[in-house]
Amino acid sequence: MDPAPFTRFRPLSAGRPIPEHPLHDTARQIDSVPAPEAAAYTFTRNTWVHASPDALFDLISDVSTISTWSPSAHGVAYDDGDGPWPGAHFQGRNRRGEREWGSRSQVVESLPGSVFAFVVDDIVRWRWTFRADGTGTVVEQSWQLLRLDPVLGSTRRDLDALRDHMATSVERTLLALARWIAERGDTTSP
Repeated sequence: MDPAPFTRFRPLSAGRPIPEHPLHDTARQIDSVPAPEAAAYTFTRNTWVHASPDALFDLISDVSTISTWSPSAHGVAYDDGDGPWPGAHFQGRNRRGEREWGSRSQVVESLPGSVFAFVVDDIVRWRWTFRADGTGTVVEQSWQLLRLDPVLGSTRRDLDALRDHMATSVERTLLALARWIAERGDTTSP
C-alpha cells in the first residue's frame, strides 16, 4: 500500500550545517561548542490515520503495543496494577543502533481520545495527541528533552544526532501505525 496518503510530516528541525572550509576542522569546532539548553531539543511530527481518536488513544495508551510500530522500543509493559492514567509507571527496552538499554517511564497526561504523555527516566517527555479530521484522526507525536544528561552525550553533535535519530524513529513509527491500521481496515470513524 502506498504510504503517501497516510503521512504528512513536518520537516526536520535540525539547524543548518556549518560549511566546510579547508582551513578549519569543522568537526572539532562543532564538538567544542557547548550544548544548548535542553529545551532546544524538541520536535513534533504528525500523520493522518483512518481511525477515531478514541481507538488511537486506546492503541497508544496500551504501551505494550508500541513495539508493533516503533523501531526503537520493545518489551514495554505497565507495572502490575498500573494502566493508562497519570502517575502510572511502565518499563521497556530501547535500542539505537547496536546499543540497547532499559527505561522507566511515568504517565503524566492521559485524556481518552485526546492526549497521552509520559516522561522517560526524568529526561525525555513523549506526548501523543489525537484530533479528529474528516473520517480519521491527525496523530501528533512530540519529543522534548527535559534536561541534559551524560547518558545522552556530551557535545552539541551528540545531542543533534540523538534528536535527529529520534525524529526519524518517530516518522517511522507514525508511518507504521498508519499502515498497520490501513491493512486491518480499522476505520472506526471519529
